[in-house]
Amino acid sequence: MWIPTDHEKYGVVIASFRGTVPFGLSLEIGDTVQILEKCDGWYRGFALKNPNIKGIFPSSYVHLKNAFVKNKGQFEMVIPTEDSVITEMTSTLRDWGTMWKQLYVRNEGDLFHRLWHIMNEILDLRRQVLVGHLTHDRMKDVKRHITARLDWGNEQLGLDLVPRKEYAMVDPEDVSVTELYRLMEHRHRKKDTPMQASSHHLFVQMKSLMCSNLGEELEVIFSLFDSKENRPISERFFLRLNRNGLPKAPDKPERHCSLFVDLGSSELRRDIYVTVHIIRIGRMGAGEKKNACSVQYRRPFGCAVLSIADLLTGETKDDLILKVYMCNTESEWYQIHENIIKKLNARYNLTGSNAGLAVSLQLLHGDIEQIRREYSSVFSHGVSITRKLGFSNIIMPGEMRNDLYITIERGEFEKGGKSVARNVEVTMFIVESSGQTLKDFISFGSGEPPAGEYRSFVLYHNNSPRWAELLKLPIPVDKFRGAHIRFEFRHCSTKEKGEKKLFGFSFVPLMQEDGRTLPDGTHELIVHKCEENTNLQDATRYLKLPFSKGILLGNNNQAMKATKESFWITSFLCSTKLTQNGDMLDLLKWRTHPDKITGCLSKLKEIDGSEIVKFLQDTLDTLFGILDENSQKYGSKVFDSLVHIINLLQDSKFHHFKPVMDTYIESHFAGALAYRDLIKVLKWYVDRIMEAERQEHIQAVLKAQEYIFKYIVQSRRLFSLATGGQNEEEFRCCIQELLMSVRFFLSQESKGSGALSQSQAVFLSSFPAVYSELLKLFDVREVASLVQDTLGSLPTIVHVDDSLQAVKLQCIGKTVESQLYTNPDSRYILLPVVLHHLHMHLQEQKDLVMCARILSNVFCLIKKNSSEKSVLEEIDVIVASLLDILLRTILEVTSRPQPSGSAMRLQFQDVTGEFVACLLSLLRQMTDRHYQQLLDSFNTKEELRDFLLQIFTVFRILIRPEMFPKDWTVMRLVANNVIITTVLYLSDALRKNFLNENFDYKIWDSYFYLAVIFINQLCLQLEMFTPSKKKKVLEKYGDMRVTMGCEIFSMWQNLGEHKLHFIPALIGPFLEVTLIPQPDLRNVMIPIFHDMMDWEQRRSGNFKQVEAKLIDKLDSLMSEGKGDETYRELFNSILLKKIERETWRESGVSLIATVTRLMERLLDYRDCMKMGEVDGKKIGCTVSLLNFYKTELNKEEMYIRYIHKLYDLHLKAQNFTEAAYTLLLYDELLEWSDRPLREFLAYPMQTEWQRKELLHLTIIQNFDRGKCWENGIILCRKIADQYESYYDYRNLSKMRMMEASLYDKIMDQQRLEPEFFRVGFYGKKFPFFLRNKEFVCRGHDYERLEAFQQRMLSEFPHAIAMQHANQPDETIFQAEAQYLQIYAVTPIPESQEVLQREGVPDNIKSFYKVNHIWKFRYDRPFHKGTKDKENEFKSLWVERTSLYLVQSLPGISRWFEVEKREVVEMSPLENAIEVLENKNQQLKTLISQCQTRQMQNINPLTMCLNGVIDAAVNGGVARYQEAFFVKEYILSHPEDGEKIARLRELMLEQAQILEFGLAVHEKFVPQDMRPLHKKLVDQFFVMKSSLGIQEFSACIQASPVHFPNGSPRVCRNSAPASMSPNGTRVIPRRSPLSYPAVNRYSSSSLSSQASAEVSNITGQSESSDEVFNMQPSPSTSSLSSTHSASPNVTSSAPSSARASPLLSDKHKHSRENCCLSPRERPCSAIYPTPVEPSQRLLLNHIGDGALPRSDPNLSAPEKAVNPTPSSWSLDSGKEAKNMSDSGKLISPPIPPRPTQTASPARHTTSVSPSPAGRSPLKGSVQPFTPSPVEYHSPGLISNSPVLSGSCSSGISSLSRCSMSETSGFENQVNDQVAPGSGPGYSGPEEPVRKESKTPPPYSVYERTLRRPVPLPHSLSIPVAPEPPALPPKPLAVRSGHLENGTRRTDPGPRPRPLPRKVSQL
Repeated sequence: MWIPTDHEKYGVVIASFRGTVPFGLSLEIGDTVQILEKCDGWYRGFALKNPNIKGIFPSSYVHLKNAFVKNKGQFEMVIPTEDSVITEMTSTLRDWGTMWKQLYVRNEGDLFHRLWHIMNEILDLRRQVLVGHLTHDRMKDVKRHITARLDWGNEQLGLDLVPRKEYAMVDPEDVSVTELYRLMEHRHRKKDTPMQASSHHLFVQMKSLMCSNLGEELEVIFSLFDSKENRPISERFFLRLNRNGLPKAPDKPERHCSLFVDLGSSELRRDIYVTVHIIRIGRMGAGEKKNACSVQYRRPFGCAVLSIADLLTGETKDDLILKVYMCNTESEWYQIHENIIKKLNARYNLTGSNAGLAVSLQLLHGDIEQIRREYSSVFSHGVSITRKLGFSNIIMPGEMRNDLYITIERGEFEKGGKSVARNVEVTMFIVESSGQTLKDFISFGSGEPPAGEYRSFVLYHNNSPRWAELLKLPIPVDKFRGAHIRFEFRHCSTKEKGEKKLFGFSFVPLMQEDGRTLPDGTHELIVHKCEENTNLQDATRYLKLPFSKGILLGNNNQAMKATKESFWITSFLCSTKLTQNGDMLDLLKWRTHPDKITGCLSKLKEIDGSEIVKFLQDTLDTLFGILDENSQKYGSKVFDSLVHIINLLQDSKFHHFKPVMDTYIESHFAGALAYRDLIKVLKWYVDRIMEAERQEHIQAVLKAQEYIFKYIVQSRRLFSLATGGQNEEEFRCCIQELLMSVRFFLSQESKGSGALSQSQAVFLSSFPAVYSELLKLFDVREVASLVQDTLGSLPTIVHVDDSLQAVKLQCIGKTVESQLYTNPDSRYILLPVVLHHLHMHLQEQKDLVMCARILSNVFCLIKKNSSEKSVLEEIDVIVASLLDILLRTILEVTSRPQPSGSAMRLQFQDVTGEFVACLLSLLRQMTDRHYQQLLDSFNTKEELRDFLLQIFTVFRILIRPEMFPKDWTVMRLVANNVIITTVLYLSDALRKNFLNENFDYKIWDSYFYLAVIFINQLCLQLEMFTPSKKKKVLEKYGDMRVTMGCEIFSMWQNLGEHKLHFIPALIGPFLEVTLIPQPDLRNVMIPIFHDMMDWEQRRSGNFKQVEAKLIDKLDSLMSEGKGDETYRELFNSILLKKIERETWRESGVSLIATVTRLMERLLDYRDCMKMGEVDGKKIGCTVSLLNFYKTELNKEEMYIRYIHKLYDLHLKAQNFTEAAYTLLLYDELLEWSDRPLREFLAYPMQTEWQRKELLHLTIIQNFDRGKCWENGIILCRKIADQYESYYDYRNLSKMRMMEASLYDKIMDQQRLEPEFFRVGFYGKKFPFFLRNKEFVCRGHDYERLEAFQQRMLSEFPHAIAMQHANQPDETIFQAEAQYLQIYAVTPIPESQEVLQREGVPDNIKSFYKVNHIWKFRYDRPFHKGTKDKENEFKSLWVERTSLYLVQSLPGISRWFEVEKREVVEMSPLENAIEVLENKNQQLKTLISQCQTRQMQNINPLTMCLNGVIDAAVNGGVARYQEAFFVKEYILSHPEDGEKIARLRELMLEQAQILEFGLAVHEKFVPQDMRPLHKKLVDQFFVMKSSLGIQEFSACIQASPVHFPNGSPRVCRNSAPASMSPNGTRVIPRRSPLSYPAVNRYSSSSLSSQASAEVSNITGQSESSDEVFNMQPSPSTSSLSSTHSASPNVTSSAPSSARASPLLSDKHKHSRENCCLSPRERPCSAIYPTPVEPSQRLLLNHIGDGALPRSDPNLSAPEKAVNPTPSSWSLDSGKEAKNMSDSGKLISPPIPPRPTQTASPARHTTSVSPSPAGRSPLKGSVQPFTPSPVEYHSPGLISNSPVLSGSCSSGISSLSRCSMSETSGFENQVNDQVAPGSGPGYSGPEEPVRKESKTPPPYSVYERTLRRPVPLPHSLSIPVAPEPPALPPKPLAVRSGHLENGTRRTDPGPRPRPLPRKVSQL
């Protein structure tokens, strides 16, 4: 049974639980759970991260923790009872964990690793806290470290700043807003500006001395030297090195590491140096022999220096190598460091080039305790401390020092009878009064223990040696008296014995007879001569002698003799116990000399402060002793001395002695009667203020009043204790009188000089410190009244001296901060006077920083939930006094321009922030009663209105993002909570006072505006928060957006008819609110739109305004990223439901539908515009939106904006043609008028004419870049007309020149014909603008089907490519997926006029084939009825689908939607007619070109004739005869009589054309091609006889002229080849040029088996099976086709397949499979593959026999090129095989390229694309057309010698995939075929069969690029008979296609039978 838990409430999951049991709750390790119930080892509860899901889990998986339960029951909250720091750590680490992984994903490695280390550190520290074994101090330390790391991590991750108090998080509810602000600011400041440490320390570690000539021990002495003052500023750090230059005691770090402590900030400057002096210990001369002398001397060695400033920059811990300079001149040793500093080091040698002193130096910042904590390892290992010389900047009480510093300066000695100067060594001893030498009190420096004696270094032969060695003598005070220092002087002999002979001594006593110590300064001591063996142990013998030259006795002859030799020392005492000051001693011993008291008191002011503080207690005892002795006589003197001492302690140097004085007052002061004298003297001074001329002394007294009052109060307490409280009243009267005098003095105004106001300022600045003293004797209320009266007496006149005003405010501030103000009783008394002064200052806007601070303190004391009566009354007073002025101040401060200086700006922000915090604090404290009183206090509605407007404006300011730093979310939430509470109170006032007849638009508008920006605040968008943060916010404040939304709705409903004032103004703001992804908010706010529609309908009968505003705002808001699909659905459903019963329902539904559709498009647009999306998708989406704005919304401005967005996208994608068309949309909206236009987008203010001119020029430029020159010409003419009408001939001239240049470009430059693809987007997952629609897309340059498909799949990576071309069914449409169906289509030009006209150059025709195309088509072959295996053409039909677009291509997009589709079926006979028509037209064109000498090379005609005759001889057209001329067909198809007759005509016509063509060929054929010509003539007679042309009987077998599939190339030196009946039949790929624009077929489709010779020349043949397998129709042109195959598969000529032994059944039927598999596609036709010559020849033999069926919809040029399958003799395969090697093709001159070889198969699937790509000059073979009348420009032929096998424009020829390209002419690059390919070559049959399994598909591009579009009549251009030649490109593959492929002339369209229309979609 499940029972509720009592204590087991909270736990942590210690093992993951999958929750596989019924009702199981899935838990992960580390989750925290709240437990509700338990049962038999199971708990029921929920994970705190997801409290909505409850379930059960095993109790053993949870570790229970102590917790406190709040609100027991259904809504109970569990709060862990662990340390708050632990709780924070846990939750923070959870949040960090998620973000930390994201850092890795975002590749922010540095932060990732740093955060990882910090997290580990925090976990470590957390363990320490949890263990609970830490001391209190250590715990504080650990918490400090934890919080520092938490704050660092939060800052790095952009999380919120956490307010803390003593390391624990602060709940904003528990503190006042002002206190919260201060905590936040404190942490923010700490973060922004690290505190500058005032104390610094230098860590020195000696590593080694690197020097080549060592061998003696060394002493190294470090010290700090001030080069400015030329003196050392620190003690010395002394260490010894061994003979190797390493420290002697490496195991004792304190011997070689030191910390130079207490350096002030002023000492971190460039002229402070670290100096290092090195002394060697050894022989006198460095080069002496080892046995010369055994005595060791200290001798100078070298010196090094380093500036402290160099350490400030690097602060590196790496070792530094200091240069060591040797001293050449020993007499200068004492100043060697100064000379090096002054750069006078030229006189010194370096110890060596690679020598130096290796030291580690590091500057540490902070006080010494902090350093001990942070660098504990340094201190734990041991380090010696090196102090500054003398006292530090701040003298601490209790510091015990008694150090005497002696500097051995110099000496002056006589020669002593020697010829050379002496080598003097000084030895120093300290001798006490008893005569004993003191041991261990001479310190050479830190790092070395003190010694009993000191020996100086020796300077060689120097009678005036200068040492400048500093020593410290730490002698105890008790040993000081009577002790003296003795210096002994010895001459050091350099002889073998090395004796040291004593020759004199000096001494100096440490203390004088009167008790004063040796004064600081330099002392010249007398050198007393003595004998070598004199015993100086008995000090009494010499102590009576004079010791210093300064105190010589005049008549002492012995002394006089000694004066020739002197010795100088400098002494400096640093002692807290001993004094050198006689006046101090006299004062302390006042009882021994009572007559000197007055003098001593007077001299006290002259004594140094450090002397006074050393003896502070003794001095104070002395003063009060004198006062007790005779208060009348010495009262004022003692008072003045006391004031002097008190003010001395105000100095920062002695500031720390204040506690010493406090302790003295509390514990040692005993002057019970002193208070009377002190009050009396103080009052006397205050009363004299007005009269005194000099105020300095009085000001000093006033400054000291705090301590004077302390003495008064303590004295009175002592008196009361002693007397039982006598004279209490008298004391009160005295105090009252004193304060009355003060009040009088304060109330005076400073008339003349400012001295009086200065005195008032001094008094006020120290007065608040007196309160706490008065409280010791008086009641709180009494003191408060006294203070109130005193402060109230201040002059209130505004023009009082500014400095006094500031001090006055500071006094108020200190009062508020004082203990007195914290008491509620006294606070109530003091508050009015405080508020009065604040009000005054705020009104004047003066001292705002101080005012803000005072106000903050006032509110800090009023806790939030305090409902005590006193607090409520205080709030009353504050509201009445300050609310209004506070609002005005905030408005004033925030409207000022921010100051420029960073410090000033910080202060400015502080002021604003503090005032805001004060306002929030006040509003948070206000209750219903306060609000009611406030609202009642306004006398008129105008006042209330002004107040409401003011407070709403202030609230809007508070909501601004810049109000608080961005990570102050806690503060923002508190502010928002206060604002919403206040707004809820004030909205009542709004309703009651400003509705109906009192309606005020301004105030209501202000209210709604505030509410909207409140809801839109970033800090309230909970969706962006982490789950834990969101949960906390919801628990504490709820979702404030919903609350405010409900309030908006409620207020809106109250407006009634006044709603009309806000329509349409509030539509935008309300729409912005509804776009916030909060369901409740949306549900509340969306119905308001219905209300608006309703009121607008009532007012004007429609809601056009609502619609217009909604649409405008939706666009801008959604582009900012607001709104989602859910919103669209919700908007639609809520409003449709609302308007169901409205009379205007229909128009409402229409509006909602429009807005919903707009949202769909805008959402798609926004998704597409994301960074990662491809340009194609962006463009498509923009087009959709642009059209929507134009057609459905008629929003011209939005339409124009999106035109320019689309234009920019096209430019970025380099779609220049589309960019031009896009800009043309805007151009069409403008007229040639002088109407002025405003500045818009990037356009300046200009007239409409100017803008249209600018647009025209830009569009022309883009048409030029997009090679769409014909369109540019039209615009040139238009703008030229305008120039002409304005007689602007200058610009007209330029425009005509530009037009001319465009004509030149048409003729001179080549352009690629793009391919076109049909793309279907099926499934619900596509964006709205694509969903379940089909489009035709204009491909990029060189882009084939396979590349296009890959591009589409990369744009839609989740899409599935459909592997068939059938129309998809409904299941695909409705699928939750993306399906892409892609295949190539052929463009059908609307007008055939230009294309049919003879003599028009291909360059011109190419434009009309692929521009202004509305219609596209593709074909799908299929068998109808029984399939005849012997002749498949009998049953082979073609399904032709025509697609009509909504706009022509190219246009504003690369793709447009299909508007309509038509499907027709074409019979086999119609197909045959079309193929023959096209072939005849091709032959005519070629013959015509040859006749008119447009061809420079006859090869194209040769190859065309060859292909047709060869195919006919071998039986190509026989298939047609068998199929259609037989009796049974004629009888069964009586309706086809005309068509059969037409087929006969075409066969006859072809024979005539061939005969004429051979005649022309004979005329122009070069000599080396004569044998081939002869063969052609012979074969033609064979063909005629085989077809029975002579008779032309009913069953005539007119062999259709067969034109090769590819662009066959004929080598110039072709030799006749022997014909073999066993030629291999190879299935070729079609040339794009073998087909008409719409219906191109591979000529190979007709060729079956060719005669061997002709096969060699013209290529391969193919059965109808293969033909139809090559279709790109829906069935065959697959998504994955490498090269888009032609979709026009209408070849229906008979095939010789029945006799082909190589064609398998499977292969024959493959066309019915309509396979789209990419594996079966040959490589892109754009990059054809070179093959062997034999293959090249075979490929050229592509059946040309099938001429096209007539189609009335097709113009002649379309028909002209359709090749047909050929039927030839069954032996032609053999012939082809034998012939394959012999034929030579004539090739034009072109840069040679190595011939590549490949398998002779027709397939090129495995061939990689040639790098030549799709360059306009693609091939080295010119295409030739099977039209006898087509001509070629000779100029073009010379440059692009070999033409493709079908008529094509320059670009189209590139974009077609044909076998002839791949195999036939790609390789025809060399002038001659390799000699090895002779007539004997025979290709193997087996490989051919294997590779021919799947014929190559048709090239889509065959159709794509052959779409002629009529040129505008104005642009019709006369045919240029000789267009300029284009230079050949070395790697070009299909040049001929571009230049000449489409230059065919057609005698005119022939009538064709209409195809049957199957369906129209």
